[in-house]
Amino acid sequence: MKSIKISIPSLIENIKIIESFIDNARDRFHIDDDIYGNIMISVTECVSNAILHGNESNSSKTVDLELHFEDDQIKFIITDEGKGFDYSELQDPTEPENLEKAGGRGIFIMKHLSDDVTFEDEGRKTILTFYM
Repeated sequence: MKSIKISIPSLIENIKIIESFIDNARDRFHIDDDIYGNIMISVTECVSNAILHGNESNSSKTVDLELHFEDDQIKFIITDEGKGFDYSELQDPTEPENLEKAGGRGIFIMKHLSDDVTFEDEGRKTILTFYM
């Protein structure tokens, strides 16, 4: 298994660094255009959540992003230093009572664009899996 890792301070403008990380991984691991867009949207959304909600934009806290590449899949592991969240209590943003709410769509999007989404460490770690 091949892997690479990056840590960024919790500043939303550091999403640009994550985008470059994904672009470099695309070139290095020959990620197909068919899943590249799904990866870019899912990973940047997850890192944004980690920065804004997990670490509450505290620049002294970091978000770690690891990529694990195997023959048939690629995993992105995003970890923050926040207090976590109860991922079993997530509301469906497509329910009529939630349509007008400002938030709540990020994880929904990640679940639909990734082949698998797993939460660990009380919600401080998210694993996004994409099959090649």
